Amino acid sequence: MQRMGKGRTPRRPVPKRGPHVEKDPVGVYCRIRPLGADDQECCIEMISNSTIQLHAPDGLKANRNGEYKEMQYSFKHVFGVNTGQMELFQEVAKPLVEDLIHCKNGLLFTYGVTGSGKTYTMTGSAGEGGLLPRALDMLFNSISPFQAKRYVFKPDDKNGMEIQDSVEALLERQRRESQLPAVPKTPSRQRADLEFADMINAEEACKSDSVDEDCCYSVFVSYIEIYNNYIYDLLDDAPFDPIRPKAPQSKPLREDQNHNMYVAGCTEVEVKSTEEAFEVFWKGQKKRRIANTQLNRESSRSHSVFTLKLAQAPLDADGDHILQDKNQVNVSQLCLVDLAGSERTSRTRAEGSRLREAGNINQSLMTLRTCMEVLRENQMCGTNKMVPYRDSKVTHLFKNYFDGEGKVRMIVCVNPKADDYEETMLVMRFAEMTQEVEVARPVDRPICGRRQRHQAFREERGGANAGTPLHYTVSDPALLTQLLESLPPLPPCNLLDPSDDQTLPRLIEALQKRHRIRQMMTEQFNQTAASIRSMMEQFSSQVGAKDTLIHSQQSRMGEKEKLILNQKTEIERLEKKSKTLEYKIDILQKTTDMYEQDKRSLEQELDSREQRLQKELSERRRMEQRMQGVVADTKIKWESECVRRVNAKQLEMQNKLWVKDEKLKQLKAIVTESNSGGASDAVQERPLRPTRERDHNAGYKRSASPSPMPPIPVRPSHRRSHSCGGDKWVDHRPSSNLELDTVMQPIVPNAITVSSPNEKALSKCHKYLLRHQELASDGEIETRLIKGDVFKTRGGGQAVQFTDIESLRQEDPNAPSRKRRSGSAESLQMEDRENRPPVTNSGPVHPKRWKP
Repeated sequence: MQRMGKGRTPRRPVPKRGPHVEKDPVGVYCRIRPLGADDQECCIEMISNSTIQLHAPDGLKANRNGEYKEMQYSFKHVFGVNTGQMELFQEVAKPLVEDLIHCKNGLLFTYGVTGSGKTYTMTGSAGEGGLLPRALDMLFNSISPFQAKRYVFKPDDKNGMEIQDSVEALLERQRRESQLPAVPKTPSRQRADLEFADMINAEEACKSDSVDEDCCYSVFVSYIEIYNNYIYDLLDDAPFDPIRPKAPQSKPLREDQNHNMYVAGCTEVEVKSTEEAFEVFWKGQKKRRIANTQLNRESSRSHSVFTLKLAQAPLDADGDHILQDKNQVNVSQLCLVDLAGSERTSRTRAEGSRLREAGNINQSLMTLRTCMEVLRENQMCGTNKMVPYRDSKVTHLFKNYFDGEGKVRMIVCVNPKADDYEETMLVMRFAEMTQEVEVARPVDRPICGRRQRHQAFREERGGANAGTPLHYTVSDPALLTQLLESLPPLPPCNLLDPSDDQTLPRLIEALQKRHRIRQMMTEQFNQTAASIRSMMEQFSSQVGAKDTLIHSQQSRMGEKEKLILNQKTEIERLEKKSKTLEYKIDILQKTTDMYEQDKRSLEQELDSREQRLQKELSERRRMEQRMQGVVADTKIKWESECVRRVNAKQLEMQNKLWVKDEKLKQLKAIVTESNSGGASDAVQERPLRPTRERDHNAGYKRSASPSPMPPIPVRPSHRRSHSCGGDKWVDHRPSSNLELDTVMQPIVPNAITVSSPNEKALSKCHKYLLRHQELASDGEIETRLIKGDVFKTRGGGQAVQFTDIESLRQEDPNAPSRKRRSGSAESLQMEDRENRPPVTNSGPVHPKRWKP
């Protein structure tokens, strides 16, 4: 049986959209913060409701020409320094809340440098509530009469909702109340945040008029923060241990069955009022990481995400209970994101953990910018590059919104002070690029309500059924009289005789005739009514079709108008962009001219340097020729000097050889005299000492020695110097030796000088010389030259056999002489001891001492 190979898990298919999906650009708004002081310099000017102008502050040069570079940026709407929170909410956040009620998702985030007012825009202050509290107030004002009971909707921990009946909801409520405080408990409705009453005035309250009354609603809120690219739950009520406190645990990101990203294990609290929801928000806000920096006293050190999740389900036919069908539950959410501000560490002077936080904040914002650039490139150029959503938790969490799961709106908060000019310019470029990104328009989700339809059905059922005679009651007397007159008159019906048998038959016949006429009239009336009813139904269907056509035409007209408006806006933007590009072209033309001038000057300088280099090369060639002549002269001079020195050395060696022969002859004579006992009168002829002239004229002849006597056991002496040969030497000079400023210095030709012997040097030479210094008995330094032969060993190494020792020493001429007679036995013994070579295979060995 063959083992199946390990394969990859197939990726789940992503739901595809139609080829003609309508898309809307990302709505980007700009809000200008007021200056902190009147004497501060301002670098932003509001030109219109959709355009601002950014100019460089005094003392800052924007380009190399020294000119100030003024740039204009367009937005969907620009809010000046005098804009209130209510006006901002009406323009930006109110449509998103209405879409939330209509089962559409939304994303709203604030972006800007640190200290630009992002947190104030999102949260607000006392008397000036921000976007978040106003969104909560509008949501609960709209759905308050139609909210379901608590715990009817229950999160399933997989980004979905489950429906419980009234009994299960009651049991869930009792179970929650009996649990320990370790489990996050839904806050009570009676505990309202007292600060919320001061944030929004009663006159500024707003609501949505397009709420479906056939549904029940429940609101769930969650609050997380992204700190150092880790997700933490701000509503997690983990027990606090004062002895061993634990760090908060980060939460992972997961993907549900609809390919939507969500935070696994995040706490979702069900709230029933605005005060209750704001109290939950304030509870998480106290846990958010905020620090004091050089630029902002309360700087956000993390990205916060407050999520409003609205669950709605239709009612049953009676309009009393929710349909117990999970597929009928629609869940929509609105994410309110307060991004941390980008900052430069050179200005904030952050260190340690603050420096790490700033690096992670800037990295996540850079990833967001990169994703926007790739999205724009894919849409404009038709490419299919991978968007790096996973490089940051912020972009990975909201990737579904950029793929068309809801509207995306961004509020760019700017600080007009001159110190933030460079950071503000980068923010403006990112905002301008983000406006070119288009997001697919969310699809409407119809809800099949039952209450109003059932009521209309009951009213219609009260009328007559089709095919059944209708009984009408005429309440007008004139119509009743006219109807009776149209019938035939009745005959006289007075009975005078009991045996009268004509009156009653005539009366019965008249009534029967009237009855037949009435039935005919009723049938005719029913036919006429049916034809009129069919005509009315036909007219009604035609009117409905016309209304539908008119509505579709109106919607198409609205889309065309919106398209025309977008095209006008795009034309205005392109005109501004063309003007900006023309200005940039002028700047680039000036820069090009300047570069051309620099190029010409550099070419001239290069030519002059090449000429100078050629001149230096020719001078160098002349110098080389001159030095070659000097070297040749010096070589000839030193060759002659070497010849002279070699001749002098030869003469010196001959003299030494003559002296040695003389000493040997004297020794032979002494030995012969001691043995013969009286033959001392034999006088030999003393040979002449060789001279240089004599050597040139005739060869040197050694004197004849007397007839040899019986051999004496004397070890033959060796030459004291073998350095005059042609062998290569290893001149071992230890680093501890001292330099002696003597006239006579040992010179070893063809030698490799080393401070410590090594195998490489020994393998190249045949002779070895060790210079050894020691202190003599008279206090002078004695230098010994220990010589030896180098040969190879069986193991492939090198060994030295010492063969000779020479001693060099200095003497003080004023000291008493310690010389002995040349003919004495002691001097002979010393000479013999000096000339005897020791034999060894290792390091230097001292010669064997002889007894006197």
